[in-house]
Amino acid sequence: MLTLTFEDGTVRLAGDVPTGLPGVERDQRSRTGRAPAVQYHEIRRSLDERGVEYEDRVLDLQPLDLGSTYELREYQRAALDAWLETDDAGTGGADRRLAPRGVVELPTGSGKTVVGIEAIERLGVPTLVVVPTIDLLEQWREELQQEFDVPVGQFGGGKQVSEPLTVATYDSAYLRADDVGDRFGLLVLDEVHHLGGEGYRDIGRLFAAPARLGLTATFERPDGAHEVIEDLVGPVVYRLDADDLAGDHLAEYDLKRIEVALTPEEREEYERYQSTFTDYLAQSNIELRSGSDYQELVKRSGTDPRAREALLAKQRAREIMMNADRKVAELASILDRHREDRVIVFTAHTDLVYRLSERFLVPAITGETGADERRAILSRFREGTYSTVVTANVLNEGIDVPDANVAVVLSGSGSEREFTQRLGRILRPKGGGSGDGDGSGPGRALLYEIVSEETAEERVARRRR
Repeated sequence: MLTLTFEDGTVRLAGDVPTGLPGVERDQRSRTGRAPAVQYHEIRRSLDERGVEYEDRVLDLQPLDLGSTYELREYQRAALDAWLETDDAGTGGADRRLAPRGVVELPTGSGKTVVGIEAIERLGVPTLVVVPTIDLLEQWREELQQEFDVPVGQFGGGKQVSEPLTVATYDSAYLRADDVGDRFGLLVLDEVHHLGGEGYRDIGRLFAAPARLGLTATFERPDGAHEVIEDLVGPVVYRLDADDLAGDHLAEYDLKRIEVALTPEEREEYERYQSTFTDYLAQSNIELRSGSDYQELVKRSGTDPRAREALLAKQRAREIMMNADRKVAELASILDRHREDRVIVFTAHTDLVYRLSERFLVPAITGETGADERRAILSRFREGTYSTVVTANVLNEGIDVPDANVAVVLSGSGSEREFTQRLGRILRPKGGGSGDGDGSGPGRALLYEIVSEETAEERVARRRR
């Protein structure tokens, strides 16, 4: 009889292996076949459709009896239902593996975690939750323990403990996939856009879990890798953006872009460095139309001193426009106007974070901030001891940030994902606001974007908006 087993991130088929099974490479001499573990459910379905008898030893999962106290909002219920409706009934009988697959795209602050927890409860199978950061790992573990009152395993953050419910970082899930790819029936991939990274894709390939749920606020990737994610997890099955939920479930919001002029000295420097960069592009017949074009320029810089000079000039021009002195002056005015609000200030550079922290006497959170210190700062921000924090990208994604109603973006990458994530940090339901007559009245959130006029930053902001 044909036998299916899990072996090092693959499904191994021993016996009389039929031809044409999804992803299976056959070895006629040994009468075996092998396929990436992601093909497990499709292989079973194909065998069932052909009426082929087989012994399945890939997954031996005990059902979980879980109960949650969550009351899902209407849109959360709709998202969960849309995902469940993708369940493929390709394998029949009592041994059928539940296999809903797909991605739910909801804005930051809308409760994607709730959808994930409800999915875990509904399927009732051993589950691995995969997250990009240690902060998120700790948040998910605590949430699961509190909601289900069961032990929760952990891969990452110095621990390697396996339980029927386990949380892992993307790094740890990738490293452990060969060993534990047969222990889970459901993968919940938080911030699933990370799965498009070259190495992380193996998480999707090497786990046999038939059911897969991706959660994100920003699914599409500029490099097109979201198409790979669709193959490994499924397509977007439910999508709402901030505008869809503003007012009813999330705070209504206003966006204000403020343009500031470079000082004469900054303008002279900016133009000089920018010219060095653009002159090189013109002389080299390079047009930066895509990320691959930029990578080509980076490769050239390894052997061409002029290309290296151009890249360094571009970086210096970028630093000037992002860290312009008049941005700091404008920030001072905004902070004075919003003294009664909760404010998060975002920048692209750690050095500027510390400058602003010293200038305005507000706490700073960067990649150098320890986990305990970060938790203490955010706790005091939640309590109101601190009304303002300044950060360099760290709060863009993943960390559970206390309610804030004003965000100030001094600098960033210009990407749609980053902008959406930062906006999401202030989109929480709330009953109060600044009410100072500037359009951010009761219950409204406000995002300021401060850009240097007549620079590449201004053009990117206009194109995105």
